[in-house]
Amino acid sequence: MTREDLNKLGGIILDAAITVHRELGPGLLESAYQLAMERELYLRGIPYKPQVPVDLTYKGASLGKIYVMDLFVAEEIVVEIKSVEALNPICASQLITHLKLSNKRLGYLINFNVILLKDGFRRLVYRF
Repeated sequence: MTREDLNKLGGIILDAAITVHRELGPGLLESAYQLAMERELYLRGIPYKPQVPVDLTYKGASLGKIYVMDLFVAEEIVVEIKSVEALNPICASQLITHLKLSNKRLGYLINFNVILLKDGFRRLVYRF
């Protein structure tokens, strides 16, 4: 997938998140936003997989699938969904870890527990 394709898909993810936030508002559990995002992506015809396990390898040995991506969109973009008071560096680190372990380049960190979604939406790149 080209950068242009990834960026276009990212715009669709952002629009879906805005729609979910507009409909549900802040203050719900992450699981509610997860399911609503799944529904929005489905309605837009965007392929995704929810709750995708990610394998951790250490010194050549698999330690198991101990991480889980909230959404894996079009086999290319990792989406991490939050509903927290404020995003902190650990949230971004978690997404970077998912990108590294899945060998993907682009991820979105979305905190729905904000008044304006633009304040809770972060695009992160890894070797883009």
